[in-house]
Amino acid sequence: MKTRELIELARSREAALGQVASLMTEARGSAHAVDGSVEVTVDALGALKRLWLAPSLASADPSRVSALVLEVVRVAMAEAEQDCFNRVGLLLGEEAGLLVEALSGRAAPARSSDDDPGMTVEEFQRLRGERVGERRFPAASAPAPVESTVDSEEWEDFDPASLRSDR
Repeated sequence: MKTRELIELARSREAALGQVASLMTEARGSAHAVDGSVEVTVDALGALKRLWLAPSLASADPSRVSALVLEVVRVAMAEAEQDCFNRVGLLLGEEAGLLVEALSGRAAPARSSDDDPGMTVEEFQRLRGERVGERRFPAASAPAPVESTVDSEEWEDFDPASLRSDR
């Protein structure tokens, strides 16, 4: 790379880094309690943008309500943090996101070791089959052994490089 290209790259990165603060205020995360009694939206800087509490919580134990609100805010913050990483990645590239992770000492929520990886394709298909009562494939059985009719000594001197390539 030439010196002028490096200078231009550095200037564009500097301008992009100047936008990171605004990206953090634009990034959002929302979450709700499983029972639907609390809904929260926050930005990546931790500012509470929206809080909704069900009327039924007015008569609930205040310590239970506060613990529930804090747990929902924690989940919303993880979502906002991931939204911020996604926005920074789009603006500055994946390398910059990895650099932010390295500097902060925290992995992006999507790369966190305690993040739920979801289910495998096989597990999804099995559960779907159980749910709809479908059995598309017979139970797997061991294949019958096949006897080779080729003399293995014939292939000892075979060179795969001798095959024609159509690429």
